[in-house]
Amino acid sequence: MTARRPAQVAITTGLIAAMIGIALALGLSGCGKKGAPSPPGPADEIHYPRIYPAQ
Repeated sequence: MTARRPAQVAITTGLIAAMIGIALALGLSGCGKKGAPSPPGPADEIHYPRIYPAQ
């Protein structure tokens, strides 16, 4: 087994940390709903003409 130089260890550690950060960012970017919330169902069957509740 060959000994690694400190610079190689630092570069490898930095690359691994960057890959983990990118993977987490991409995973979180897919979460959540896009657009404003709206009541389910067709618009002509909505019986409550009030604002969709935020709670």
